[in-house]
Formats: sequence, structure tokens, C-alpha cells
Amino acid sequence: MKAIRVQQFGGPEVLKVVHDVPIPKPGDHDVLIHVKAVGVNPVETYIRSGIHSMKPDLPYTPGNDCAGVVEEVGGAVKNVKKGDHIYSYRSLTGTYAEFTISPASDIHILPNALTFAQGAALGIPYHTAYRGLFQKAKAKAGETVLVHGASGGVGTAAVQFCQAYGVNVVGTAGTPEGMELVKKAGAQSVFNHREAGYVEQLLATTGGRGFDVILENAAHINLGVDLTLLAPNGRVVVVGSRGKVEIMPRETMFREASIIGVTLFRASREESTEAFAAIQAGILNGWLRPAVGKVYPLEKASDAHVDIISGPGALGKLVLEV
Repeated sequence: MKAIRVQQFGGPEVLKVVHDVPIPKPGDHDVLIHVKAVGVNPVETYIRSGIHSMKPDLPYTPGNDCAGVVEEVGGAVKNVKKGDHIYSYRSLTGTYAEFTISPASDIHILPNALTFAQGAALGIPYHTAYRGLFQKAKAKAGETVLVHGASGGVGTAAVQFCQAYGVNVVGTAGTPEGMELVKKAGAQSVFNHREAGYVEQLLATTGGRGFDVILENAAHINLGVDLTLLAPNGRVVVVGSRGKVEIMPRETMFREASIIGVTLFRASREESTEAFAAIQAGILNGWLRPAVGKVYPLEKASDAHVDIISGPGALGKLVLEV
């Protein structure tokens, strides 16, 4: 089969297409997926470069999010069958490939309302958004949430969840196109985080009270400012960061504020089941629709890795077509 194989850690150029990779065989509790679309996540660039704490054995195929068609199931698998359209957020063999193996427990039926590209944008972004907002920050209807960097995969997911769950939501983006996407996702107000004075505008939308929850996609840039934007007992949920940041701890003290880190690796099976029940319900009820941005052929995976880190501004989920 065709697959991306990383032979050494490094820049995007190490993402090489190989055409003679053996098709993996599923175990008793696993599923072989014929991959149609792959969701590209920032963490994959950190792993590829070798700076992430998780370093897979070389060579390896990147990726976890995908959507496709069930090709073969293990003997103990009951929840899906050959031919089903599905999406998955965990792969045992990597998803930048024509075929991948996923545990059956991490596979979900892809409703007819969504394309394969949209299915590839579901798993990690929507699971992260739900976990951050509701399982960690305990956001409630009537509270006000700021999604700092709302035009990417996790950001648009968070806005949609807030809008559906009765949570007031304000978003930021870095381009006019990104701002329009965030508005379309359901944000009541949207600001350009590259414009001078936007922090004061954000605070003004709350009447000076501050935000109950801030979902932060770039903590290495924004965490210090976030703390000044919190309401009493406010919570900053860190779902993305690319480096160090300096903060003033006193800002947390008189607000009795919390900084909460989020990673899906810490989610229990029960928490994941809850999150995907919410995701499936949102799809079936019509309000959950992933925003797909640029789509690349598998051979251009290196371009996707450049764009997700250095692009002019997020505009939906980046997807590879296989």
C-alpha cells in the first residue's frame, strides 16, 4: 500500500511517500480501515520533528484521525462490519496511509450527512473541545466562554458545542476569513487577535466582568493575557502551546482562577464514551458540522505540516485525501 513513512525526525521534508508498505493485519479487537481522508493535527508536527515527549520507533507512519470504509474486522469485533463508513481518532499503525488499523472501541459510524473529509475532522478536535469545555472546565449554560483562536479544528468545534449547550461564546481569529468562519459556527462576537486593542474589546463584551472559561489554543502567546480576562473563579483551559510563556501568578490569586491542561491521553474510557455520544448526537441533530479547510493529496503531507504551523491563519481543519 501507499503510505507516508518517516525514517528520521526532522522538518516536513522527512514525510516521504512509500508505495510498497505491507497492508497491516487486524487483531481480534481491531479493524482494518480503507482510509479516505486524514485529519492533520499540530501534535503530529511536534512528533515528526522529535521535540515531543512521545517519540515513536523509526520508521513510522504519522496520524490518528481518519475516516474511511471498514475493510476487515477482527474476530471479536461486533460494533462495525465490512463496508461501514466510519471515523476513528486512534490508530495503531498511523493514518497517513491507504490502510490503517484502529481498535474497534475507538471507531464510530460516520453518518450519511457528513463527507469523509468532515469525518476526518471529527475525532481529536471535537473530543478535545468537549473534554476541555465540559469535562475539565465544567462550563455551564449561561456562562461566557472565550475561544482564543477559534477558526481552526478545535476552535470551531468548541464554538459549536457552546452554541448548542446554551453557553455564551466569543471567539477570535487572525484573518477576516477566519472571523467569518467563527461567526458562522455560532459565536456571538468575533475579534481579530492580530489587531491592536482587541483585548480591551474582549473585556468590554463581558461588561468588564471577564470570561468564566477561556479555551486557549496558543498558550505560549496568550496565557498571560488570558489571566487578565478571567472572571472570578474563571478557568483557562490550555489545549495548545508551542513553547514557554511568562505569567503573573497574582492574576490568578485575587480571581481564585485556575489554569487547566488538557490531553486526550488522560481521558478515561468512560469520558471518551461520553464525548463521542455528544458528538454523534450533535451530528444527528444537525448542529455539528466540521469546518474543512484546505485539502491536500497524501503526497503533499509536508505542505500541510508547513501550513498548520506557519500558515497565515487557521481556516477550518486541514485534511489529506488518500
